[in-house]
Amino acid sequence: MADSKPLFSLDGNPVAAEALLRDVFGLVVDEVIRKGTSASEKVCEWKEPKELKQLLDLELRSQGESQEKILERCQAVIRYSVKTCHPHFFNQLFSGLDPHALAGRIVTESLNTSQYTYEIAPVFVLMEEEVLKKLRELVGWSSGDGVFCPGGSISNIYAVNLARYQRYPDCKRRGLRALPPLALFTSKECHYSIKKGAAFLGLGTDSVRVVKADERGKMIPEDLERQISLAEAEGAVPFLVSATSGTTVLGAFDPLEAIADVCQRHGLWMHVDAAWGGSVLLSQTHRHLLDGIQRADSVAWNPHKLLTTGLQCSALLLQDTSNLLKRCHGSQASYLFQQDKFYDVTLDTGDKVVQCGRRVDCLKLWLMWKAQGGQGLERRVDQDFALARYLVEEIKKREGFVLVMEPEFVNVCFWFVPPSLRGKQESPDYSERLAKVAPILKERMVKEGSMMIGYQPHGTRGNFFRVVVANPALTRADMDFLLNELERLGQDL
Repeated sequence: MADSKPLFSLDGNPVAAEALLRDVFGLVVDEVIRKGTSASEKVCEWKEPKELKQLLDLELRSQGESQEKILERCQAVIRYSVKTCHPHFFNQLFSGLDPHALAGRIVTESLNTSQYTYEIAPVFVLMEEEVLKKLRELVGWSSGDGVFCPGGSISNIYAVNLARYQRYPDCKRRGLRALPPLALFTSKECHYSIKKGAAFLGLGTDSVRVVKADERGKMIPEDLERQISLAEAEGAVPFLVSATSGTTVLGAFDPLEAIADVCQRHGLWMHVDAAWGGSVLLSQTHRHLLDGIQRADSVAWNPHKLLTTGLQCSALLLQDTSNLLKRCHGSQASYLFQQDKFYDVTLDTGDKVVQCGRRVDCLKLWLMWKAQGGQGLERRVDQDFALARYLVEEIKKREGFVLVMEPEFVNVCFWFVPPSLRGKQESPDYSERLAKVAPILKERMVKEGSMMIGYQPHGTRGNFFRVVVANPALTRADMDFLLNELERLGQDL
């Protein structure tokens, strides 16, 4: 049995393996990069789940397939996947394609190493620290620590865990029995990972005290003070405030200076979830939105969003210089982190994180930054703001489009009011009927493949569209297309 070869295997056949990869790379260039970024192509080719399962032939069998068949498989995967790099994909907080970042991702995947020891990832251990240092400098710190995490949610959860450990280090050994009832504070506009994290860490969702936000979605510092006093009166111990720079729906920036003042008065850890808005720090024109971020203890920042680095690229940055990450998460596995190695073992950064294996997420950002420079990335951010402003002004000119509010970021939120509802604002069922419009138009645009825009209700507001202007390839023509397409899709409603 040891001598038998699986059918169609490329094992031991480097020529055939290279031929396959060249074919696949050619397919990616043609179908994903060239067509996937073309406004004349579809964003997606929608299929219902049952039909899609049949088209993909997902069953895994005992016999292998020919390389021709494997290429067909790749082609089908690409064909029926959503083209998030398409200029008419406005659905998420990430979009677009940076070729240098993609090159970094390809090299990363090909080298297939883990970011835990200098021994097996010497280039990337040094590179990660240099990239994190640059991000910390933009926050306003001359020293500190940090790590790339598998997503902004994990960055936020790490911050909560670090704040808890700093105050009650015995909890690492003794667990929840070492803790009094704890309270953390965040606004009602926060990312849901804060509550998920509280549940995951054993604090419970009741430990999350929700602070009021104003009409623009910004945390109200006076209510933060009130919530802290209330928690203390109920016997809980406040330990962390999580502010948000760039909320998911409205794109709001919490008043960080005022929040930092509150944290300072009460001795609380201040975390800033800047997963979405952190990249604004690159812009001299707009970085004032994050004034006060330098006073935070920790910051979450996702370059894979506004900077188009590609999924995933999520940094947790710390002002701490006491090796808190390692003290909180380390377990000194002797088979990985031997202390008698022939090099400086402080370069083995894997014990800073809960993971063991950790993918390399720094190369794509580093390579893109090398190519674009900080000035190029700043222009990219400023262009997004300018195009968002253009879209807002065009919305104001058109009948049937109503802004939810004037945006301060690149989240543009609005209702499309179809012909049958125009001038009917006083009707008792107006809001109910208007809330049904966005889901109908979303279905139509997806099934036609013309574009993708997210929608949601928000508080007392019924469903409205949220357009995210983040793709560096966008032009004014794409903004015009978006509005024209909504008018076309909704003309019979």
